[in-house]
Amino acid sequence: MGLTIYPAIDMRGGKCVRLLQGDYDKETVYGDSPFDMASQFAKEGAKWIHMVDLDGAKDGKRVNDLFVIEAAKRLQTIHIQIGGGIRTEEDIVHYLDNEVDRVIIGSIAVSNPAFAIQMIQKYGAQIAIGIDAKNGYVATHGWLETSKIKAIELGKRFADAGAETFIFTDIATDGMLSGPNIAAVQEMAEITGKNVIASGGVSSLDDLKSLAATKTISGAIVGKALYEKRFSLKDALKEVDTV
Repeated sequence: MGLTIYPAIDMRGGKCVRLLQGDYDKETVYGDSPFDMASQFAKEGAKWIHMVDLDGAKDGKRVNDLFVIEAAKRLQTIHIQIGGGIRTEEDIVHYLDNEVDRVIIGSIAVSNPAFAIQMIQKYGAQIAIGIDAKNGYVATHGWLETSKIKAIELGKRFADAGAETFIFTDIATDGMLSGPNIAAVQEMAEITGKNVIASGGVSSLDDLKSLAATKTISGAIVGKALYEKRFSLKDALKEVDTV
């Protein structure tokens, strides 16, 4: 299994943005159209695209869902996973019924694990669990709060319940272009024994090569490095093909 690259499209107010360490006051706008961005990534060879409804994550409800659905319906060559503002089964069904491939549940998985487990058992591989960690502990609600739950303990719990895919973010590295916390992601992959996608900190092709070399980490979400033209998506896809 090679490393899957997930170019990221973070949406706020209908635009493509990036936040620094999840801080809503530290925003950079990179494009006016999420669909155009997704279309460009598809042209460059992406198999998956990672979309995040930042307004949704903050408000606790779907806000930018129409942009996600437009991409899912019009771009038939790619798969889309969406996170942010998904709190109910209705939210999950809304996306799955509109051709989105995978729905990520994050904050609600911490505040209501029984609900998350129910969704995992009902929708299987179409559900991913998003675990965001700060110093090893789970952070929730758009990273505005830190819980007392250890990230790896939460991962193990959901893996035992049948979750197949995890998106693991180390907040300290997100948007910093400082390199991913490979050891933490690898630990999550080894403890859960499932597909773990690294999120945060990828700044170079060497970072991707290092993630791919672990053989246990299944994917990497790449955002700021692509937008700041540190490397192209094409180069990234080529890089992981050779590991």
